[in-house]
Amino acid sequence: MPPGLRMVQKVSSTRTFARVAPHLIPALDRAVHRLTRGKVLLSAQMLPGVILTATGARSGQPRRTPLACMPEEGGSWLLIGSNFGRPGHPAWTGNLLKQPEAQVSWRGTDIAVRARLLTGEERERAWRAALAFWPPCAAYQARVEREIRLFRLERR
Repeated sequence: MPPGLRMVQKVSSTRTFARVAPHLIPALDRAVHRLTRGKVLLSAQMLPGVILTATGARSGQPRRTPLACMPEEGGSWLLIGSNFGRPGHPAWTGNLLKQPEAQVSWRGTDIAVRARLLTGEERERAWRAALAFWPPCAAYQARVEREIRLFRLERR
């Protein structure tokens, strides 16, 4: 485990982080990503990350969202709709439910993907993997009544 990661995990499990991070982290990520022409995401210094471009469920407009992700063998990604343990599903999950065709910027490369909401045993396996990958997910789930949505993004 890289130095400081345990502290980052502890801090990211707090309610204070859940209040502040959704406003600060995406804005910083978008700015740095734009300035570095897609080469750098600040949050990816601790966790792998993508910029998801999905079609807005209501607006029909492209929506760019920086997200932590869990890369999987075979070139797919797992996205966790934790919303930092806040009530309500994050907007990007509703966008993917309505229009699963999307795009990710991964390490400076744009890749067409199709999102699939995981359910049943497949979701359970992915959730166990997500908890091993980023333990604060357990704290996020404990704070909300909703089941956190998990999506697998597969290359088109």
